[in-house]
Amino acid sequence: MDFKYKIADVAKEFGVPAKKVIETVSPITGEAYKTGGTFGEKELDFLLETLTRENAEPSLDAYLASGAKEEPKPAPKAESKKPETPKPEAKKQENRRENRKPEKQAEKRNEKRVTLQELAADTGIKKPVAATEQVQVNRAQVSVDTRTVDVNVDKFNARYDDLADSRNMPNKRKNQPTGKKEKFNNRNNRRGQQFGRRRETEAERLQRIQLEKARNAQLKISIPDEITVGELASRLKQTAAKVVAKFMQMGEMHAVSDVVDFDTAALIAEEFHAKVEHEVHVSIEERLFVQEEDNAADLVERPPVVVVMGHVDHGKTSILDAIRKTNVTAGEAGGITQAIGAYQVKSGDSIITFLDTPGHEAFTAMRARGANMTDIAVLVVAADDGIMPQTIESINHAKAAGVKLIVAVNKMDKPTANPERVKEQLTQYEIVPEDWGGDVACIPVSALTGMGISDLLERIVLEAEVMELKANPNRRGKGAVVEARLDKGQGPVATLLVQNGTLHKGDCLIAGTAVGRVRTMRDDKGREITEAGPSTPVEITGLTEVPEAGELFEAVEDEKLARELADKRMTEAKERQFAAYTKVTLDNLFDQMAANDMKELPIVVKADVQGSAEAVKQSLEKISNEEVRVRVIHAGVGAISKSDVSLADASNAIIIGFNVRPDAVAKAEAEQTGVEMRMYRVIYDAINDVSDAMKGMLAPKVREVALGEAQVRQVYKISSVGTVAGCRVTDGKITRDAQLRLVRDGIVICEDAIASLKRFKDDAKEVAEGFECGITLEKFSDIKEGDVFECFKLEEYRD
Repeated sequence: MDFKYKIADVAKEFGVPAKKVIETVSPITGEAYKTGGTFGEKELDFLLETLTRENAEPSLDAYLASGAKEEPKPAPKAESKKPETPKPEAKKQENRRENRKPEKQAEKRNEKRVTLQELAADTGIKKPVAATEQVQVNRAQVSVDTRTVDVNVDKFNARYDDLADSRNMPNKRKNQPTGKKEKFNNRNNRRGQQFGRRRETEAERLQRIQLEKARNAQLKISIPDEITVGELASRLKQTAAKVVAKFMQMGEMHAVSDVVDFDTAALIAEEFHAKVEHEVHVSIEERLFVQEEDNAADLVERPPVVVVMGHVDHGKTSILDAIRKTNVTAGEAGGITQAIGAYQVKSGDSIITFLDTPGHEAFTAMRARGANMTDIAVLVVAADDGIMPQTIESINHAKAAGVKLIVAVNKMDKPTANPERVKEQLTQYEIVPEDWGGDVACIPVSALTGMGISDLLERIVLEAEVMELKANPNRRGKGAVVEARLDKGQGPVATLLVQNGTLHKGDCLIAGTAVGRVRTMRDDKGREITEAGPSTPVEITGLTEVPEAGELFEAVEDEKLARELADKRMTEAKERQFAAYTKVTLDNLFDQMAANDMKELPIVVKADVQGSAEAVKQSLEKISNEEVRVRVIHAGVGAISKSDVSLADASNAIIIGFNVRPDAVAKAEAEQTGVEMRMYRVIYDAINDVSDAMKGMLAPKVREVALGEAQVRQVYKISSVGTVAGCRVTDGKITRDAQLRLVRDGIVICEDAIASLKRFKDDAKEVAEGFECGITLEKFSDIKEGDVFECFKLEEYRD
């Protein structure tokens, strides 16, 4: 180790000017020193040798004798500029050196003479002095007095002693105190430390303290239910090799990429003296939805939600029509309810919410969802027909949903009505009427005459009181999607049933992959409202897409988080869709080869509402047989567009429109590409046509021939005539004896016949393209500006 000494400190210790120190040292190094500079041990040795030579005594005996006669005087200050002849220090320094070097002391006691060189070496001066005179000295009486010049030679000797001690005894402190104090001892020790190492900065000191605290504190880590060995090592701040070795000590072999459970990882962490906490991953749903129980004090009574179920044409809609005092059945094609509706009626002081489910078996999934939303199921059974296949399905859905069942025996006005036979048939499906000692009420009703309707409502109210239906209106709204459709002007429109809480206008809600804010809210009568409480059906707009019927919705506070959840659900749905495709493996290789010979009928389905599209898709896919497989490649809502035709053209598919029409661009595209489009208003016809086509028996006897189109420009209300539509013929011609279809935003509103066709005030048999005319219909009167009249006729033909 090479020590550095400040010139000013050395000059002060020896009591000489700094200039003299510089003049003495510079010749041997050739460097120009400054008073604030430093030099090394070589220069210090040379300085000591020079000062010793300059202050040498001619006779040691005389010097010793003079030292014995003089009285002890205090040492002069180190600042003395003109020192007298230097004298050796008293015996204390010699004794200290003798204690440090006992071997040399014992060896030199045997000698009777000592040279000045040996004396200089014994006093700690490395270089021998120039004098060669030998002096006779008694070793026991030798004393060196250096009082005239305060040179702490022992200070420099102590450095070499410490170095030697540190090499021989590493654990011994370098600057161990000698037990005796000197004037500049503490300050010199501090200087020695500064010469040995760089001074610690404040930032380094703080960092060292933090490291010491971290080293002393116990490591805390969190571990999830499953974690890889590499990640565990990272959290433990250990190398992966150490963690793997610890596993081996416990008798387990694991690689860095292996996954271990929480218990195993916790045992390993405890081996490294770490404190373990169980890390719980909170999903987006848990962060977004408030999963808290309602307080009993916040609960209030809510109206019962009733679903009407039963076989087709047994009178479900007619009973609702009798309840609501409106005629809904007349506006439905083939007497079949094509979409789920929700209505509220008042019975006395009570309110009842009704859900009208379709009766055809194709709507099985929709009916199941409807039953799960409800509290009471009204099973409609015709008194003359009895239990039918769809009736059995309705019973099974009601049981699966766990709802209270009430049987309405309809058509009691018919002479063939036999309610007792109906009750007997019900017992075969574990439904025992109250008349026979059971707990199921069987109410005889007649939708035509209104008989028993009030009894049915009273029984519903009574069952609801017994069930004590309650909900908390003072929380965010949640419920289920009853139906959804795509409106050309409003976008996605959804009918919601609020089951708990209150839904407000402007609330952000999520339903499946659809998310958005409630822009408009209307009740079942079409009136715009601002809030809806429990058991209230509403129609809303503002969602990003059309949700699926039966999907649960919930109002949330964080719209950004809701959109993130919707994207996550959409990604998961795509992954499930991709996973549904069967991949070729050795196990199913032969099955796939055999399936290549199977004929496939791809179909694109478009419907007016989401529930209808889903039901048509399921119905068509059910009629696949061993030779031909029906595959619905796309099912959507809204009018048939150009993209639908392009998809059908690329997939060699046909398009089935259910209660929708193609727009002008799609119609032209279909004619150009040769894509077949078939439009239906009754699902029976679509199923029968596809079944016949699969069997090779499709031989239609009647087909539709388009004649022309007219657009409604103005609507007039004339008391003696009714509603008159002022139209302009945009394509083909309109004939007096033709059939007419009213289309609004791509949705078929009705099919009717022309009551009158006029040009100005004169009757006309036909009106050609480009001319204006007035049209009145026989039945339908709710005509609006922008409606399109499609004129067609049916003709018979043979292949």
